Amino acid sequence: MTIEDRDDAHLITHALATDTLSRLRDVETEQVAFRKGLVKLGRICGYEIIDGAMETEYVPVETPLAETTGERVKGLDDVVIINVLRAATPFVEGLLKAFPRAKQGVISAGRDEEAGMTADGEFPITIDYVKLPEIRPEDTVIVADPMLATGSTMVAVLDHVLDEADEFEDLFVLSAVSAPAGLVRVSEAVPEADLLTVAIDDRLDDDGFIVPGLGDAGDRAFRTV
Repeated sequence: MTIEDRDDAHLITHALATDTLSRLRDVETEQVAFRKGLVKLGRICGYEIIDGAMETEYVPVETPLAETTGERVKGLDDVVIINVLRAATPFVEGLLKAFPRAKQGVISAGRDEEAGMTADGEFPITIDYVKLPEIRPEDTVIVADPMLATGSTMVAVLDHVLDEADEFEDLFVLSAVSAPAGLVRVSEAVPEADLLTVAIDDRLDDDGFIVPGLGDAGDRAFRTV
């Protein structure tokens, strides 16, 4: 099994996921390779969600030679993926390779860096744009953001998601790299969410950045540094 339970999260330990993340961390990885790496990591994580969290059903299949029984994944058409702009865009592109028929939503959210981090480790969050599809009771909802640092942005995003969703099958928060403090904040604020991450890093620095982390995923993916 390549999803392991940790105290406040589920850790994706698939060898290709950890290999891809190691390449993303490397300061020498340039923009194109970084974006492609986020796409690849999103695809791998999508497959891991399918394998670890979605049910299958037996179905009759007629081959060219005989009738037999096959097995198919249930609920692949009942998925909503929410892109936390902007860093999650290539990450979500990869998820869509695993869930090509998923409905998509976008939330543009960012922390106020100038205001700085408060004493309790939070940032003021600005939500600029929200566009979500209908979320039905049978839907699996995946909220994707490569970096889960203080958790302030994710909590604000999840507040909007829960305002739109009276009921859902599962709610996943998916990240590539997470800080322990952020995982605790999100799990306490939204206990119904399952937190999935490829790595739980050591800490946050004084500016609220994940250490060792991988830098600013948005800046590296879109070459805005």
